[in-house]
Amino acid sequence: MPAPTVPCEAIARHSDFRRLDSIAGIAVDLRYATADNFVGRDLYSPLDCRWLHKDAAAALEAAVAWLAARKPGYKLLVLDALRPQRVQEQLWAALQGTDLLTYIADPARGSIHSFGMALDLTLLDAQGDELDMGTGFDDLSERSHPALEAELLASGELSAAHIENRLWLRNAMHHNGWHGINTEWWHFDCGDRMHVRRHYTRVL
Repeated sequence: MPAPTVPCEAIARHSDFRRLDSIAGIAVDLRYATADNFVGRDLYSPLDCRWLHKDAAAALEAAVAWLAARKPGYKLLVLDALRPQRVQEQLWAALQGTDLLTYIADPARGSIHSFGMALDLTLLDAQGDELDMGTGFDDLSERSHPALEAELLASGELSAAHIENRLWLRNAMHHNGWHGINTEWWHFDCGDRMHVRRHYTRVL
């Protein structure tokens, strides 16, 4: 039996989802609602994508509390949360013919973002500036790969400060039900991907 679906336009009436502005202690700058992303255009307007599944929202609140207790002044900045299926299809299409498709979940399988169960995010310091992670968000190069950090540190392509900043972000998420991936320091899934794809509601 396929997972349930809901159009993005109806999500405000769906009890499984929470708006990002209901989560205290975060900042939000959805980059796909601007031209500041690797596609170079706003992919979200007029859709409202400031949502997470309620399970992911609770796990994000736990990450906020973990970080506040250990690094006062730092704040999580959400760069992407819910990404409707139709937008995932646009991203997939934008990368056809390139060697970058490994960075994008095939929409036929489904991005965990489309279930409101994934986040892209970074950290702000006490002055509200983004921490230097060694690359920007959506930098689709090996310097963004957590799996290569030891090698990149040894070669001088990343600094010890870059790694420390990434570890603060990673630890805040990993201690509270989130899982990173090998290729993007900014991306985290909440829960098991296979379980999410089978049992959670996909936003179209």
